[in-house]
Amino acid sequence: MNYYSDENDWQWLFRNGIDWDKIIPLYYKSFPTEDGFNSKEEVISFFEEILQNTGEWTGNAVAQRAAQLDKEGAGTVVDGRTIPGEALSALYKEAIELDAIGLPFPAELGGLGAPSTITLMLLAQLSRACLASSTQMAFFTSIGEMIHRFCDEETAQRLVPMIARGEISGSMCLTEPGCGSDLGMIKTSATPTEDGKYLLNGSKIFITNGGGGLGFVLARIKGDKEGLAGISMFLCEQNIPEKEGLNYSIAKNEEKMGMHGSFTTEVVYENSVATLVGEAGKGFKYMLHLMNEARIAVGMQALGTIEGSIGYAISYASEREQFGKPLTELPLMKRNLEDFTTERDALRALLVDTISHYDIFQRLDLKKQKSGDLSKEEEELLKESSLWTRKRTPLVKYYACEQATLLSQRAIQVLGGYGFMEEYPVERYHRDSFGPLLYEGTSQIQALMALKDIMKYAMKDPKRFFSNVLFKHPSKELLNGSSTQEKAFSSTHYKFKKNMVKLLVKCLRPDIGELFNPKSWASDENISELMEHAETLCQALSYMETARVLCEHANKDESRKDLFFRYQKLILPRLEAIYTDWSIR
Repeated sequence: MNYYSDENDWQWLFRNGIDWDKIIPLYYKSFPTEDGFNSKEEVISFFEEILQNTGEWTGNAVAQRAAQLDKEGAGTVVDGRTIPGEALSALYKEAIELDAIGLPFPAELGGLGAPSTITLMLLAQLSRACLASSTQMAFFTSIGEMIHRFCDEETAQRLVPMIARGEISGSMCLTEPGCGSDLGMIKTSATPTEDGKYLLNGSKIFITNGGGGLGFVLARIKGDKEGLAGISMFLCEQNIPEKEGLNYSIAKNEEKMGMHGSFTTEVVYENSVATLVGEAGKGFKYMLHLMNEARIAVGMQALGTIEGSIGYAISYASEREQFGKPLTELPLMKRNLEDFTTERDALRALLVDTISHYDIFQRLDLKKQKSGDLSKEEEELLKESSLWTRKRTPLVKYYACEQATLLSQRAIQVLGGYGFMEEYPVERYHRDSFGPLLYEGTSQIQALMALKDIMKYAMKDPKRFFSNVLFKHPSKELLNGSSTQEKAFSSTHYKFKKNMVKLLVKCLRPDIGELFNPKSWASDENISELMEHAETLCQALSYMETARVLCEHANKDESRKDLFFRYQKLILPRLEAIYTDWSIR
């Protein structure tokens, strides 16, 4: 099985769902390039060849090893270090041979300089084969990208090539006992030394890949203010020349419900030497960059889980006979499988569109950070891509992860009793699906982030926000020759906006004459009432953004209209249930 070449939908999305016209000029200024590419088409063909190769690797070697990795685990902790087991070591070896680790790094740092889009698509392929494998691999590329972006040139030149060669990887060290999502409560301390370094003391828990060799650590410099404003970020390496032993140690590897093939560790710092990254007090800001990328990446992981579990369930159902027919021909099963594939394909389209916006954003944002020199055209493109990335990030993380857990459960039910047996992979997909549901911010955190964005928009320009709904009925658009899918989307979207405004008015209780004055209605009590509806609002926003993308794709290609209308049929009853909930609670 090749997870790219055997998937027509992925091939269509690669060629039509990614904005290559905007992305490629951000990576290649002119043709021919130093790498020998003579045109945009040659570059795209090269990227597609990468995905064909990784699709072959993940669809065979990685997928075939997944059960072994799940059974034997990631490895062991010995004398404060993590030691990868046989299966995980084999994954690393293959990734190095394929140059998969260095995909996003610049050529001068030992990488291939490929767009983020390619790395994120590979992550989905890996997750379809084995979620634990994708998690371990992600902490090579993401940490290398953070070093390149936020650390000095000497550090990047020293460490990123090592990561590209698979010699070290890293971790993001945020969570502490008792802190959870409230990072402002962090207790790990950083004490300045005379040579400009810092000594870290404290511990971090639930740290994925904590023994990879280095970590970005959130800590508070002694004497700095409480809360997020006093948090700084540090780079801490496990092996350093000035220390004979380990600079920090791994206390244990957690025993988890799922994702047995990934390390989840407790990291202990005892006068651990570290380097301040960027400016003091800006740690949370720097961490947000990785967290935003990570949330999109986790959405891709969840998509891979959906693809793996639903793909296996359909294959099983097509071969299994009951009542004289294949399961796929039994009416209820047929309908269920159609709904599952509709949601899978719709989510795939949403995520591909999102990573296209994200790729543009992160490339221009990096250029602005490194040189500060953007043209007027690039500034506009950065602003647009930033808005889409910000809007979509909590939605794709919420929607994909919730559906991965639900649809992997449904896959088990398709297999019946066999689905409950370890012999079949769907039980592993379901157990593993709870990881993405929880890490990088739970679904409820994502819902609150989406609500925060809505409130920020409403309070920044309430006149425009409310007028956009109250005075922009889609009737004109419905009469001006729009396509059938545009008319359907416009009508659905207008109904959503109207009901959302009703919800805001109901909870915030603005006086009629003070509708455009947010200070009069945005009290803590009113906001708290609105927060009760954050999750259903996030659901509705996710459905609308997905439908928007499917409508755009249908406008590009008639063959995509069927998916748009199947998705409309799927979400309309859900939206009506949400609107009812808003009106009665």
